[in-house]
Amino acid sequence: MTDREAFAAVALAAVACDGTLGRDEAHALRRQLEYRSLYCNSSEAEMGKLFDQLLTIMREHGVDGLIDRALPLLNVVQKESALAVAAHLVHADRTVTEDEKTFLQRLAASLDLPNGEASMIVRAIEALNRDSLGD
Repeated sequence: MTDREAFAAVALAAVACDGTLGRDEAHALRRQLEYRSLYCNSSEAEMGKLFDQLLTIMREHGVDGLIDRALPLLNVVQKESALAVAAHLVHADRTVTEDEKTFLQRLAASLDLPNGEASMIVRAIEALNRDSLGD
């Protein structure tokens, strides 16, 4: 697995951690990746092949197995961004399931970021996606 595949693996795990991967989630996943330098020049076929490979790993080893293979390949900056993207994908629909909460907690703990940075990233993304103006 490359860092390109590993970053996409974290995002894929975020949308699949609740046991489903719907068309809307797949589209949101693609949107989150398509403007990043690692993916912006990738064709639809290349992205399809990437996700097919990652889905195979996830089917064989589960979401946790996919994450366990991906995280060691990311540097600190990539880990921060991967966590932010994962949190955004989980919170974007403003409905966060227990499976998704557990996933984000495990992911944040696994990243080994300094000084509580992981929890700050997750809280910032939660705030970004909260509809507090509607209350």
